[in-house]
Amino acid sequence: MNYLIGAFKPPCNITITFSDGKTRKQVSVKKENGKTAMVPVFQSLETISGEVSIEPVQGKKVEHTGVKIELLGQIELYFDRGNFYDFTSLVRELDVPGEIYEKKTYPFEFSSVEMPYESYNGTNVRLRYILRVTISRNYVSNITEHRDFCVRNYSPVPTMNNSIKMEVGIEDCLHIEFEYSKSKYHLKDVIIGKIYFLLVRIKIKNMELEIRRRESTGSGPNTYVETETLAKFELMDGAPVRGESIPIRLFLSPYELTPTYRNINNKFSVKYYLNLVLVDEEDRRYFKQQEISMYRLLETPASS
Repeated sequence: MNYLIGAFKPPCNITITFSDGKTRKQVSVKKENGKTAMVPVFQSLETISGEVSIEPVQGKKVEHTGVKIELLGQIELYFDRGNFYDFTSLVRELDVPGEIYEKKTYPFEFSSVEMPYESYNGTNVRLRYILRVTISRNYVSNITEHRDFCVRNYSPVPTMNNSIKMEVGIEDCLHIEFEYSKSKYHLKDVIIGKIYFLLVRIKIKNMELEIRRRESTGSGPNTYVETETLAKFELMDGAPVRGESIPIRLFLSPYELTPTYRNINNKFSVKYYLNLVLVDEEDRRYFKQQEISMYRLLETPASS
């Protein structure tokens, strides 16, 4: 039985290392098996370089028809699991056909790689970047190994960032006005605003502010929309009176947020909303939703 197991093992070990892997920032990502792993972070137009080591198992040689490394950007939709859509595909040939008897190391470099989209692991979609090494062989299956890495792209502070002002109400029963200081927020920002009660003729029990993420995947009849409430923040407990003003101050840093993604490669979008919820004494819920735009600001000691 041990012999049979050994027959299916690849005849070599492949290791992919990044040239600055020990000093580069690492983040935690969830793998296919549900476990998390630390991977290095890059941003668009950076150079990705390193080494590939191929070490034959003792007593074996590796006959091959070529060795290559690919840099792939892929989108996987979970209703179409296993089908990866490549939006970035670069390849470097590492070796010509031949045989490998002992450990062999190949340097590789992908210069100024355009990686327009961020890595994302959502409810129904995953966007990932990998390095994949393939040892091509005749008559038997190819040997492959891949290494994940993460891409995060940063935006400058927007030059225009208008406040949000809205009035909501139920005729002759409730009339409120809310105001948020801006409409675009970075991931570690603070939502600051106010709520004014202009008319209150129903008994409000409490009021809360929710942050919601809406992920839409696919298109046409195959569109899937998943809405997730990421945070609930109680603004008020008890009945307000006319003329009362409630301040809002909600810190975003404790929550796992991403930037807003709009129609990524025609496959998916991710949008964020502030949802104001009022509950009356009969447990009826009144709410008003407002989209906000999220962006990733380059972290500095002052903003981190």
